[in-house]
Amino acid sequence: MIAEMIKKAGLGDILVRVEAGERLGVDDAARLYLSPDILALGYMANIVRERINGNRAYFIYNQHINYSNICSNLCKFCAFGKPADHEQAYEMSVDEIRRKVRERLDEPIVEVHVVGGIHPDLPYSYYLDMLRGIKQERPDVHIQGFTGVEIAHLAEISGKGLEATLIDLIDAGLGSIPGGGAEVFSARIREITCEKKLSGEGWLEVARAAHKLGLKSNATMLYGHIETIEERVDHLLRLRELQDETGGFMTFIPLAFHPHNTEMHDLSRSTGIEDLKNIAVARLFLDNFPHIKAYWIMIGAKLAQVALSFGADDVDGTVSEEKITRMAGGEAGQFLARNELVRMIKEAGRVPVERDTLYSTIREYE
Repeated sequence: MIAEMIKKAGLGDILVRVEAGERLGVDDAARLYLSPDILALGYMANIVRERINGNRAYFIYNQHINYSNICSNLCKFCAFGKPADHEQAYEMSVDEIRRKVRERLDEPIVEVHVVGGIHPDLPYSYYLDMLRGIKQERPDVHIQGFTGVEIAHLAEISGKGLEATLIDLIDAGLGSIPGGGAEVFSARIREITCEKKLSGEGWLEVARAAHKLGLKSNATMLYGHIETIEERVDHLLRLRELQDETGGFMTFIPLAFHPHNTEMHDLSRSTGIEDLKNIAVARLFLDNFPHIKAYWIMIGAKLAQVALSFGADDVDGTVSEEKITRMAGGEAGQFLARNELVRMIKEAGRVPVERDTLYSTIREYE
């Protein structure tokens, strides 16, 4: 009956290949994006999701620190970055960052997630001291920090080149890299929306260099603004090709564009169907990515719960103090307690698994 429904949606041939575990092509991905039958997409994405991750759904007890929003890029889709003289501009000293970590030592935090703007004046030593300071306050914590764009900036100001800079960061305590800054790789998109930002090729080169050094990373795509379906598919293809080459990506995270307080504020927010579609297509196309995340901060806890049946197997974590989405009008809140995440996952019919950054199991909640 379900197979007949999918055939009627014009996706029967794709279902056959999904069930056989065959790789989908770019034309298939475009057809999936164009299909209005979200239930057919969800059914097929769930086949892949359960093949890879069974009934498990992951979350992490983490802390976010956005050390500064002062940024020289000032991308049109960003509400977070500010020029240094803006009334909302801020930067945290290393001592302030250490205090943020110290304030939560009584919590079982396993990851500190650190990202910020492309600050034009902070010295290279600041970033190394930040990492060392966090590790001094919490020696066992895993630091997931600095987008590919930030790392390229650090390589520039260090004068050492990309590989040597990554080695410095690892030696100072960096454990993995988040997926931000990828946006959409299309040169057209970047010229219109973030012309000062590192190119898509540059972002991929940072990821490639990190993976060669054994540093795991995530990947993202910012959707729901002016990108075309072809540009989305090209973005996913380039990620899949790099994953074939290095195997260093852990998770793909579709990020829904939030227009409030940005230069693109006249655009509408993505719909729930669009959010679920991006998660489902990613799970079907990125067959070599172990995990697909429904980032509840971006799409809300309720839709993230639904997404666990549309290809997602991870909802991120407790978070706390995430400023980037909040400043763009995000309404999902900034903190979910562990028991709320467990309940949310159980209600979706999945088994909650508390993980560390590298997806080792801390606790499974039957």
